[in-house]
Amino acid sequence: MTAFDADSKVVKPKPLARLTAIAMNLTVYPLVALWTLFGIFFFLPGLGVWKVFTGWSTGKIMRHFIWLYGRGWIAIISPFVRFSRQGLSRERPGPCILVINHLSFFDTYCMALLPVFDIAFAVRAWPFRMIWYAYFMRLAEYLNVESGEWQEITSRAEGIFARGGSVLFFPEGHRSRDGELQHFYSGAFRLAVETGRPVVPLCITGTETLLPPGRFWLRPAAVTLRVLDPVDPADFPGPDGHARLRKEVKALIAANLKEMRRGEGA
Repeated sequence: MTAFDADSKVVKPKPLARLTAIAMNLTVYPLVALWTLFGIFFFLPGLGVWKVFTGWSTGKIMRHFIWLYGRGWIAIISPFVRFSRQGLSRERPGPCILVINHLSFFDTYCMALLPVFDIAFAVRAWPFRMIWYAYFMRLAEYLNVESGEWQEITSRAEGIFARGGSVLFFPEGHRSRDGELQHFYSGAFRLAVETGRPVVPLCITGTETLLPPGRFWLRPAAVTLRVLDPVDPADFPGPDGHARLRKEVKALIAANLKEMRRGEGA
């Protein structure tokens, strides 16, 4: 069951589900607020401790902190959400470009389901206008792919790859309002072709039920994250290589989403 029926309207929960959702919201939001406050107070001393004991760069430490913060979100919400992960046994390609469909604000926190944390997000310009988020995103070396110059974006991404990190794109550029896969922008695929880094497609389902766009009311859900095989940009030569790579990856994600939802009875 998804958050959308055949007419793209929100499915009304049954009475028991409504009571569970009320308990969920009364529990989750206060705990998340406490977890966030803990993170705020822990940030500066934690940064110093991580520096001393790991020798990591500030960017890598921040990406680790963000991953741990996401793990906290998942732990808090897990009594009401069934999380499952698929494809994690696949061989990891090292620094790569991850691309994933986008259904919910919660998708970003679900990246903490991945076994790796050194991932810089490529995001649009508006989050960088949010003072609080922008500060941490800049420390974590997140990429502004809407306002930045392409040469600068590529250079910064290559720096992250060189230090062992990866970059994640939401190629739709925004959350889907109807649960369906939207148009893919070319940035992730152009970067893959120009840097030679493999593209690792990810598929996520269930977050459109948990927290659909335009709502703050959480609902119990089953969230699944699936990791697909890497796609080598070297298999897409020529001036239109990035476009053919984009088409191939979108087709892979679409086929897997269809299979996942069929398995869930959606």
